[in-house]
Order: sequence, then C-alpha cells, then structure tokens
Amino acid sequence: MNPIAVFAGSSHPQLAQEICIQLGVPLQPTSVKRFSNDCLEVQLQANCREQDVFLIQTLSGPVQDHLVELLLMLDAARGASAARITAVIPHYAYARSDKKDAPRISIGGRLVADLLATAGANRVVTMTLHSPQVHGFFSVPVDHLHALGELAAYFQRYDLSNAVVVSPDLGNAKAAAAFARRLGTPVAAGAKERISDTKVHISAIIGDVRGRDVIVLDDEIASGGSMIELLAHLRSNGVRSIRIACTHGIFAGSALERLSAEADLSEIVCTNTLPIAGHQLSDKVTVLSVAPALAEAMRRINNGESVSALFHDVPKGDRAAAE
Repeated sequence: MNPIAVFAGSSHPQLAQEICIQLGVPLQPTSVKRFSNDCLEVQLQANCREQDVFLIQTLSGPVQDHLVELLLMLDAARGASAARITAVIPHYAYARSDKKDAPRISIGGRLVADLLATAGANRVVTMTLHSPQVHGFFSVPVDHLHALGELAAYFQRYDLSNAVVVSPDLGNAKAAAAFARRLGTPVAAGAKERISDTKVHISAIIGDVRGRDVIVLDDEIASGGSMIELLAHLRSNGVRSIRIACTHGIFAGSALERLSAEADLSEIVCTNTLPIAGHQLSDKVTVLSVAPALAEAMRRINNGESVSALFHDVPKGDRAAAE
C-alpha cells in the first residue's frame, strides 16, 4: 500500500474536498495557468513520487477545458514518478458518443478513453455511464459505480405503497428495474425516439401508472426535453404524483428552471457528480452527495480490496455476503 495523494482539477473542488474529508487525507494543491495563447499549464504542487495518486475531475462545462486539464494532470503525475495514477471522473461526459450512427461520425467515448490512458491513467473510477458499453472502450481497469443506493435510501423515506418507477426509455429500463427492486415497487417505461440532441418523441408508456405515485429514474438530465415530454404522457395517463431522480444533473441552459415550473412535478433529486450553480436551485431540487461512495472506492483501491460490491446491483443488506 503506497501513501495516497489526492489532487483535483478546477471542475468541482467542493466534491473533491468532500471526498478528502471522507478519506481523512488533505486535498493537495493544484495550479492551473492559462497562457496568453490560450494554452493551459498544470502543476501538481505536492510530492507524487511512489505515491498512489488520485486525480479528481468531473467533466462539467466547459467540458473541453476540463478534459485537457485532466490530461495535463495525468501527464504531470506520470512525469513525477507516481506509483499508480487513478483518474476519478464522476461524470464522463463523452459516454453519449458511443457508436457510429451516422456516416463519417467520430466516436468520442472511445477516443477520450484512449487519450486518458495515453496521458498516464492506470485506472479510472467513474459513475453511471450514459452508455454502459463505453466501459469496454478503456484499455485500463475501470470501476463503474452507480448511485442507485444513495437514491433509493433517499426515496425510502416516502410511502411507496402506491409507487411505480418509470424509465424514460427502454435503454434505461435495466437500471430502473434494479432501482425498483431496491424500493420494492413495480416498473414501467416510456417508448422514446430521439429526434435530435434536444428533441425526443415518446409514443407510449409501457406499464401501469394510472393513479400511481411515479418516480422517474434517468441517468442524466441535460436539456430536460425528454422529461418534459414524459411528464405530458404521465399526466395523460392519470398519475397521482411525479418525482424525478437522476445521477447527473447537467441541467443545460434553462432546463432546471423549466422543470421546476412544472406545477405537478413535486421534486427533482440528483447527485453532486456535477456542480450546480446556486442560482439554479429551487425548493423542488434535492442534491445528494456521492462523496462517500467515491471515497470508499478510492480507499479500497489503495488498500487492494474488492470494489465490486460498490457497483454491482447488490442490496445493502447483502453486501457483506457478496464480499
């Protein structure tokens, strides 16, 4: 077990600090400079030699700046003779670019995975990839965590006797079914067709939602277009109440404002894998911390222990048996 050294980029310092508090280690300083020609320079301002180095950087906007910053941090740690370098990327933004679905189109998810390994990452920790197959793009080990436990623990405070978990589309139905098992509720799904990055069409709701308390589960909310379309269908199907849960609250543009304005939407629950500006928050928004889960994964990696119990769909009561 090598001594642990944790550094963070500029994308989400609050989450990095929370993780370090959980680990009981200091967050080491990082200097990021921008030259007059707009190039970035990164310096890790603490010893890395023979250290187990963790670099925390979520890919929030501006995504390209934060990605290059992470690549430079990885290069700096490798040049400083770190024993092992783990990139902790709570939100891997390029997971949407996972296939060639148009002529001559780039597959950013794979390219960025290659860039991270080339820059010096020996391991990656991430959470709730938009497309799970992106896990296979990496040539280094990846610990793919999820936030179903944190989200389920929050919703268990409500009366769930009349609840149903709804996935906005069939692609997310597996995660929704796992979430429903944790809550002990049935599951339903929307039949969704994506028209563009911001426009979708939902033709039907598959499953019984009439008169039910709905919890909509998605991996991320970006423009909010899918959710607003789904809300209209849920209303027409006569649901009793609606809450939304997601891991990554991207909330691009006015998405959070638009969703909060929906009168029959009771609550929007997300995690802090991405920073949310204070002016965007409303009394409908609840943000849960994933710092304990990320810190535990980092602790286990440093100790050479199994991380699998943190990302497999294992109910909390059965985790000890699984390990």
